[in-house]
Amino acid sequence: MTVVDQGDDAAKEELPTPSYRSLAAPVTNPVDKFALLPAFLKVRGLVKEHIDSFNYFITRGIRNILRTNSRIEARNDPNIYLRYTDVKVEKPSVHVDYKVEGITPHFCRLTDRTYSAPIKVDIEYTVGGKEYILKTKRDVLIGYMPIMLRSHACVLNGKDEAELARVGECPLDPGGYFIVKGTEKVILIQEQLSKNRIIIDTDSKGRVIASVTSSTHEIKSKTVITMDKEKIYLQLNQFTKPIPIIVVMKAMGMTSDQEVVQMVGRDPRYAELLFPSIQECASERIYTQQQALQYMDEKVTYPGAGNQKEGRSKSILRDVFIAHVPDYVGNKRLELSGQLISLLFEDLFKTMNSQAVELMNKNSDKTRSSPQDFSQLIKHESITFGLERAISTGNWDIKRFRMHRKGVSQVLSRLSYMASLGYMTRITPQFEKTRKTSGPRALQPSQWGMLCPCDTPEGEACGLTKNLALLTHVTTDQEEGPLMNLCKSLGVEDLSLLSGEEIHAPGSFLVMFNGLILGKHRQPQKFANDMRNLRRSGKIGEFVSIFVNEKQHCIHIASDGGRVCRPLIIADKGRSRVKEHHMKELRDGIRSFDDFLRDGLIEYLDVNEENNALIALYEHVDQDDVERSSITHIEIEPLSILGVVSGLIPYPHHNQSPLCHGADSLLYLLVYAQRPLLTTKTIELVGYDKLGAGQNATVAVMGYSGYDIEDAIVMNKSSLDRGFGRCIAMKKYTVMKENYGDGLSDRIAKPQRDKNGVLVMQNMRALDEDGIAAPGQIIRNHDIYVNKQIPMNTDRRVAGAPLANTEYVTSPVTYKGIDGETTVVDRVMLCSDTNDKLSIKCIIRHTRRPEVGDKFSSRHGQKGVCGTIVQQEDFPFSERGICPDLIMNPHGFPSRMTIGKMIELIGGKAGLSCGRFHYGSAFGEPSGNADKVEDISHTLIKHGFSYNGKDFLYSGILGHPLEAYIFMGPIYYQKLKHMVLDKMHARASGPRVLLTRQPTEGRSRDGGLRLGEMERDCLIAYGASMLIFERLMLSSDPYQVQVCRKCGLLGYYNHKLKAAYCSMCKNGENMAKMRLPYACKLLFQELQSMNVVPRLKLAEG
Repeated sequence: MTVVDQGDDAAKEELPTPSYRSLAAPVTNPVDKFALLPAFLKVRGLVKEHIDSFNYFITRGIRNILRTNSRIEARNDPNIYLRYTDVKVEKPSVHVDYKVEGITPHFCRLTDRTYSAPIKVDIEYTVGGKEYILKTKRDVLIGYMPIMLRSHACVLNGKDEAELARVGECPLDPGGYFIVKGTEKVILIQEQLSKNRIIIDTDSKGRVIASVTSSTHEIKSKTVITMDKEKIYLQLNQFTKPIPIIVVMKAMGMTSDQEVVQMVGRDPRYAELLFPSIQECASERIYTQQQALQYMDEKVTYPGAGNQKEGRSKSILRDVFIAHVPDYVGNKRLELSGQLISLLFEDLFKTMNSQAVELMNKNSDKTRSSPQDFSQLIKHESITFGLERAISTGNWDIKRFRMHRKGVSQVLSRLSYMASLGYMTRITPQFEKTRKTSGPRALQPSQWGMLCPCDTPEGEACGLTKNLALLTHVTTDQEEGPLMNLCKSLGVEDLSLLSGEEIHAPGSFLVMFNGLILGKHRQPQKFANDMRNLRRSGKIGEFVSIFVNEKQHCIHIASDGGRVCRPLIIADKGRSRVKEHHMKELRDGIRSFDDFLRDGLIEYLDVNEENNALIALYEHVDQDDVERSSITHIEIEPLSILGVVSGLIPYPHHNQSPLCHGADSLLYLLVYAQRPLLTTKTIELVGYDKLGAGQNATVAVMGYSGYDIEDAIVMNKSSLDRGFGRCIAMKKYTVMKENYGDGLSDRIAKPQRDKNGVLVMQNMRALDEDGIAAPGQIIRNHDIYVNKQIPMNTDRRVAGAPLANTEYVTSPVTYKGIDGETTVVDRVMLCSDTNDKLSIKCIIRHTRRPEVGDKFSSRHGQKGVCGTIVQQEDFPFSERGICPDLIMNPHGFPSRMTIGKMIELIGGKAGLSCGRFHYGSAFGEPSGNADKVEDISHTLIKHGFSYNGKDFLYSGILGHPLEAYIFMGPIYYQKLKHMVLDKMHARASGPRVLLTRQPTEGRSRDGGLRLGEMERDCLIAYGASMLIFERLMLSSDPYQVQVCRKCGLLGYYNHKLKAAYCSMCKNGENMAKMRLPYACKLLFQELQSMNVVPRLKLAEG
């Protein structure tokens, strides 16, 4: 189908009746569909779901919240009211001295501010008094909303690379996070069971329960129906006890039992199930609707739910009970940042309104002096602080919706580009990590293509914390009204017009729309096809899903937010609709991804609708057991089942599974970063090749020196000298200049010099004349980088008089570094905080070269530490004079089965010799996105290497040829953040804790090494008593005490009289000297303070 002319088109229109031969005929040649992936990412982006959901909230969601809570009024006088008419979120700005200044994200990062925009509302309100005056106000501030980067309200929206660079942003930065108080926070995707759907489950006692969580704009509730001893009950928070289901039915107006059975269905099994419940209802003597309501009124928990006592249960049934009407991704909804923030905002907004009403009621109870006016009572602080606090702490405590979650937001890890992208696609579960369930952790078949199968952490969160796959999209809410009308016009009949018999007529299906029952349809398949055709032609939203459930006789239509879906190519009878000329148009830039959607070539399917589809991996491969004519869709590209991070690994399908969790390249800053020689398509899609995080090292696989056991690496000293694996560690130190009021504040003094201009104190050599470290200065351990002075007494002083020099006490800020390392002040930033305090930020950089014990890793999860560093003259070398950079022990391969690493080595070697990047995408061989090993071997032979990548090496020590051929070539290595310098710790004598006089604990405080309980047990078992004595007392906290032999209590030594004295016996006759740990003495004294007297019985030593 490469050349398409009109004759072909005509032939294609009249499809011949398929014969066996024509179906079995191979497809002429596959269409290269790869170009669709970059097109998709251009439209949707990698973090598009976050930005979409936030955009939906600030344009639509916030309006809906205001519309439902638009009016507040005073309790005593409903004529005094306030009504919100409109709301808008403006561009991010900050108030500075009565004028508004726009802010950029980078400015907020530097000055520790929140990147937020004002929320303005238009209101109309009445002012009370003698008569009511109606007034309107525009642009009233009700709070500041933190803004997601790259959303509609953000200043970066729609800027090109040059403009982004001008405001200090990286063009590759994906956005999708918030900046709160200067730190970057991501709101992780949360997993939820779907709202408004019936979910059947068993509870802890093994009873079958069906539960529905309902959510509308006005009210959110949960309804549970349980079966207990064959009887069916309803449970609601508003009722004290479960209520028999038939009572509920009668209360809702179905009084005859026959009618109940008819509505459920004619099947005799149903009737038998209902029989015990009907019997129970009769035994309670309830026959009419009135009696049923009365019975339920007695069970209502708190009065105040309804207007009067008798109407309570009726109002509960009307408003709360189903307020709209195994672990499987179709039942899950993902909550994105937009939904989470909208819940939070709704709660804060209602709180703000109720506070205003409270204030109004308080004022109106007092004398009628000032005219009442709601517009004065709206305080915007609560919304601003509420949103800021929730995002910065990650705790969403919303009492109104019974939501208590911790860790919703996390600090965006900036150690590498990959780490931050991985954060954006991470999903946190609602389960506790501690439960030992294996069910939710297993890889479900419904996750194919939606969630990445291998990017999940090890340990307790394994399988619960998941990542989205590359092409996944998470939907946002869509307007429901038009869709409902459309369904009605396509022949959905309303249930209330049908009798029980007609409802259960065979062949007619129920139509459910977002969990609401819309009605029945008599030709379900035709209805589904009509809806799908409308979607493919773009008449309804592309994310609406239509799912026909044959078993339950119903059609589910979903347009709600939080469903996971992914794009697939539509196939007619197994033939792809995307042809070569379409792809050519895409490559030439005439056609975009959205055009593919609009022309009905590609559509989005969610998990439920995938159950109705038959999806082929490749168009041109014949499967044995599947008729080609029944295939409905074709995958765009099989590598898209992996996530962003897993796609970095070359040839992952040749590795054993546990090692595919993505290399955690938590880099500081690599000095000479390179692109990997062997790339994958994912790397290019996410732009990772523009931001490298490692280096291509020539690796020889051989045993050498015995320092390479257990994955250790032997490194070449000369390649380290040339800059292999160098990195720069940057550390930020912040100093605040406090204000104490009354014009009193800390001051920064210039370094003191004597009369010859020589520094008085040598540790001030890094300071400038303003008392702050100068950029570019070498700074050593214990050097001062800010010479700060604090006023002594901050309370009493004469206003306005400047303090003398003597009234300041110096408290310089010193740098605690490592002795013998050169660290440099990189840059110094001065800025004012939100409270107008001056904050000084020093960034200190440290260039580190690899040393023994630093950790390296290839992209296949094979991490190893540097075991020894060898001079280049002792390294083996090849005939061409090439010396490897690293030597890796061959024992790393057999048990781990990382064949992908071997293919990477020969692929990189072939790429070097012929000068092109080779590809190693997942499952890419059939579609040409990964080079085959045979082709790589051909290239190697052509350039004079051995086909299997082995070389002839000479020993560097003896000069003889080695006895075996050595497997040698380039592999991409990354330096990990675990460096020896940060972990190394030793101590002789050092600081002690004040209270117990024992050595401090921990590396940061230069602490001691603890000999714990278990080590003590070993020493006791050895019988090494003097060693225990030395470790537990002499080297820790020895102390000499005076003990009275008579009463056994501690005395003291009087230095004047040169004699010991016992304060209990009031004499110093029977005193003895003794050594014990200071902590033991402290324990005795603490016990004495609690009226417990420990007495020491001494024996002669």
